[in-house]
Amino acid sequence: MKNTITYLDNNATTPVDIRVIEVVTSYFRDIYANASSNYSFGNKARLAIEDAKINVAELINSDSNEIYFTSGTTESINFALKGLALHPNNNKKHIITCQTEHKVVIETCQYLETLGFNITYLPVDRNGTIDLDLLKKSININTLLICIMWVNNETGVIHPIEEIGKIAKDANIFFLCDGTQGVGKSLINVNDSNIDVLCFSGHKMYAPKGIGGIYINQSLTKQNIIQPLIHGGGQENGLRSGTYNVPLIAGLGRACSIAQEEMKENEAHIMHLQNFLENELSQIDGAFINGKSAPRIYNTVNVCIPYFDTEIFIGMNNDIAVSNGSACNSALVQASHVLLAMGLSNNDAMNSLRISLGKHNTKKDINLLMQRIKNFINK
Repeated sequence: MKNTITYLDNNATTPVDIRVIEVVTSYFRDIYANASSNYSFGNKARLAIEDAKINVAELINSDSNEIYFTSGTTESINFALKGLALHPNNNKKHIITCQTEHKVVIETCQYLETLGFNITYLPVDRNGTIDLDLLKKSININTLLICIMWVNNETGVIHPIEEIGKIAKDANIFFLCDGTQGVGKSLINVNDSNIDVLCFSGHKMYAPKGIGGIYINQSLTKQNIIQPLIHGGGQENGLRSGTYNVPLIAGLGRACSIAQEEMKENEAHIMHLQNFLENELSQIDGAFINGKSAPRIYNTVNVCIPYFDTEIFIGMNNDIAVSNGSACNSALVQASHVLLAMGLSNNDAMNSLRISLGKHNTKKDINLLMQRIKNFINK
């Protein structure tokens, strides 16, 4: 059946690249052995895992032995935060994060608070950026780590990761980064950024859902200061047990290699669309881009249109996929915690629309969206 959806919600998920589907299918159909099996058929599956680790590592400039596969960012964040905080040898009970982090960070930190941890939730300004001086002042002798995302999933605002990494290194604390909306779109160098742990998901970069990964600097594993979230068969050097999902791992690896090969081309194409879209939106009376004055990723536009009921608009236009918040909050009809933290009123937050572009989008998609927005306003 032909897909008739105009898809403009790529921060929620991306369509799987056909080249990735071909790789995934081959491992479901032809090389279906258990990668932990000690015979040649199993060795073929194990080689796919090693190749995928190399592809991921090249994308973020790490060593392949620092890459571990998970089911996605939600698991990776839980693994990282709990694995560091709840390690038997850890006696530090303070964590610094930000009010605009993804719900997986916020809720995991709230869980750690029930166990006696003290969490500092840094505020942001009107553009969604944190105060680095306040970050420095928040660090104390009991601070274990800083957890700040690379790119905000709702506004596209980019945090100054290299500066945050330097602050963490100078203070001799860990730096955990949610790289979900940055990996595959931007050049990432975990070493230059002093990132100790980086989490990401495949389905944000044209790979399947249910597969993701985590980079863990080898100094953490050598010192044995991060403990597993999942115990079992000892896969991934005992840090993430469970039978390897070889087809999806191979697909993620292929997606990473494609992202690296086509990153500049995709950026130029999508940035052109972003500029075109924002120019069109600027012609709507009273409309403004959330986070416009901050550094932003080139595919994300979060626009507030006064008196524009996004819930009704989305319900009336079910052939266009856009969002009024994070996909993880889709069941909750409430204002975005990100936009509220940026100082928007409840009404303005509810009247904000997130449009996230992908490599398959065209000006035709934007023209259709703008036509629908203008028709809705006129009605």
